[in-house]
Amino acid sequence: MGDLLLVRHGETEWSLSGQHTSFTDLPLTQHGEEQAKSLAPLLSQRTYALALTSPLGRAIRTAELAGIPSPEVEPDLHEWDYGAYEGVTTVEIHRTRPHWDLWLHGVPPGPEDHPGESPAEVGDRADRVLARVDAALAHRSGDVILVAHAHFLRVLTARRLGLPPAEGRLFQLSTGTVSRLSTEHGRPVVAEWNTRP
Repeated sequence: MGDLLLVRHGETEWSLSGQHTSFTDLPLTQHGEEQAKSLAPLLSQRTYALALTSPLGRAIRTAELAGIPSPEVEPDLHEWDYGAYEGVTTVEIHRTRPHWDLWLHGVPPGPEDHPGESPAEVGDRADRVLARVDAALAHRSGDVILVAHAHFLRVLTARRLGLPPAEGRLFQLSTGTVSRLSTEHGRPVVAEWNTRP
């Protein structure tokens, strides 16, 4: 059985500044493009049963620069919808809500088409993605690779390990990195985390 590889997209201006970025489709910075290109040697020696990317340009571009062959766009891989906190930093939020925690409280609604998501709602999307992952790993040879976003991939990791969605808070994830979830004695485990060349 293959492994599940998680790639967080390269740096953007807002990932650099700490602004919550879900539906705002920012391009990679020059450094973000270099990060993505640097992942190619880590990924080129593997065979993929399935390659999926978020529909957002920063993830698609990362997949392209990292040399991931023919990734399929998977809408459920989009980042946590931050609602009214889109573009806002945690420091700014804490000025009016000093005890706010994304993992516990979710976000207030934003524009009409971006109502925000709770940890449980993000967990539901992660579970749907993991069902696709499991089907591919069971019926095809090779690994599965997902190119997406920090908070979403952290929730997905928690769900893969059998934890509640909010336990994604335990897995800090840097831009332009590869992480690998595998199995040991039939149980899911973190085999590598935040790997860079």
